[in-house]
Order: sequence, then C-alpha cells, then structure tokens
Amino acid sequence: MDLDSYLGVHAAALQLRGRRTELLATNMANADTPGFKARDIDFRSALDAVTGPAQSANAPLSTNAKHLGAASTGHPAGSIGSTESFLKYRVPLAPSLDGNTVDAQLEQAAFADNSVRYQATLSFLSSRFHSLMTAITGQ
Repeated sequence: MDLDSYLGVHAAALQLRGRRTELLATNMANADTPGFKARDIDFRSALDAVTGPAQSANAPLSTNAKHLGAASTGHPAGSIGSTESFLKYRVPLAPSLDGNTVDAQLEQAAFADNSVRYQATLSFLSSRFHSLMTAITGQ
C-alpha cells in the first residue's frame, strides 16, 4: 500500500480547501471594490477531477454562461494541478449598482464553513499519520 492510497482523498481535499480559503478571503477583501466579481471553486468537480468521482456535501455553484471564458486570476497552480477550470463566478442575490457581486455575509458563511471542513480534514490526516507512526514504531 502506498501513502497516497493510505491518505485517500483527504490530501487533495486539503489542498483544494486551502485554495478555496484564498479565494474567499480575496472576495471579502474586495467587498467594496467597484466591479469586483466574487469567485469560488466548484469543489466537487475539482475534487472529482483529482480523485475520480467521489461523494461531496458541497452543492454545485450557479454560473452565468458569459463568465465561463473569464481570464485567469493569476494564482499559481498547486501540485494538484490548476484549479482555474473549476473557478466560477457567484451569481449575486442582489447585485450592487457599482457591479460588485460580493455578498459579505455569504462570503463569511462560506469562509467559516470551509475553515471547519479544512480543520476536519487536517485532523483526519493528522490521525492517519499518527496511526502510521504507531505502526512503524510499534508503540
């Protein structure tokens, strides 16, 4: 058994959650920037692309067809590959007059949810490594 199969989907999920944290923080930081378009990762699709189809609790994001060909955000690709093809624009519930699509409350809720899921994944991985070290050292 190799390390990747031992850790399962959780290593890739941790990297994707980290990338999503960056995006959500950028959205919140630009809540007052005229014309800023809030973005998020279609987490389920990105994780499926890395690991194959898997069960995910995240609902898919709504997208607007004219946004699909948008330019890259300039973030470097992680070791899981580029997430650019999984970035989606949020469709605002109540768009502002200046063209900004950030809903601060929605972003804060998504950030909190993602943080909890990141910590859960990190805890799971930590326990897997602890179990592995116990097996190696025999203690």
